[in-house]
Amino acid sequence: MYKALLKPLLFQLDAEQAHHFVFDNLKRSCRLPGMAALLRQLYSFEHPQLEREVFGLKFRNPVGLAAGFDKNADLTDELAALGFGFVEIGTVTPRAQPGNPSPRLFRLPQDEALINRMGFNNDGAAAVAQRLRQRRAPLIIGGNIGKNKDTPNDAAAADYVASFEALFDTVDYFVVNVSSPNTPNLRALQEKEPLIHLLQQVQEHNLAKPRPKPLLLKIAPDLTDGQLDDILLIARETQLSGLVATNTTIGRADLRTPAATVAGLGAGGLSGRPLRQRATEVIRYLHQRTDGGLPIIGVGGIASAADALEKLAAGAALVQLYTGFIYEGPALVKRINQALIRP
Repeated sequence: MYKALLKPLLFQLDAEQAHHFVFDNLKRSCRLPGMAALLRQLYSFEHPQLEREVFGLKFRNPVGLAAGFDKNADLTDELAALGFGFVEIGTVTPRAQPGNPSPRLFRLPQDEALINRMGFNNDGAAAVAQRLRQRRAPLIIGGNIGKNKDTPNDAAAADYVASFEALFDTVDYFVVNVSSPNTPNLRALQEKEPLIHLLQQVQEHNLAKPRPKPLLLKIAPDLTDGQLDDILLIARETQLSGLVATNTTIGRADLRTPAATVAGLGAGGLSGRPLRQRATEVIRYLHQRTDGGLPIIGVGGIASAADALEKLAAGAALVQLYTGFIYEGPALVKRINQALIRP
């Protein structure tokens, strides 16, 4: 129904307008008696084989929604009804910020891809935490945290700590995001020394808690093998619980969309099918280098059950959707979970 009826209508709208249209109408419809139950019947799939225990948390299934879709934790209850095993909110910054000027989200239908340069638009950590306190669905929530655009890199750690402290009581795990291409100079924080400093600062606050939360790092697909090796050394040194591989790419290779069209859209991170192979390569490399000892959330180019199985076979413990969810609709979650059941 989504691909035949709703998607053609949504794709006539500007990509960001369509996003807000879906948000508003999903929230509105779930206020109607019985609608959330109907969505669960249509899109949720429960089975004991789907349960996963990863970094000390028990997931009802391994299919999550990646950060960037529900930045402000507006739809966690509604997304739970669509069958997700977990939802990662954010990226959240200490202070609210509008993000980059519009237009800033673009579809590449020929490639089943998106380009975004949203720029960490969000309501700020305090507002997001308050919203999470009001949620009802028993769904695992990840908190993806970043720095404000106007915060210099040498003061970035304080921003991450501030978001961490504000969200601590309302999320189940944290993801430090230093790999978005849409905040100026952010990716420089992936370099070894600044990244160690940043993660140590967050982890110091985390380990001081009576019950620390799993702390993960989200990495770019554009890192070299040597840089990935550095990431693994940093993960050990800072006692990370896992990695999220991968974020969007700044690359534009091998697209079907004409190069002039792509160039006209400007800068931003590319997601969707073109990212599938590289994201899987990164997951496989990290898994092999750690002998499977460091849990990985696999994300990038998952548009089918086969794509999800590929990520899991490469070593991912869990997977996340974003662009594939937009192109394929909510039935994709159910198809992946059904494919995971062994007779």
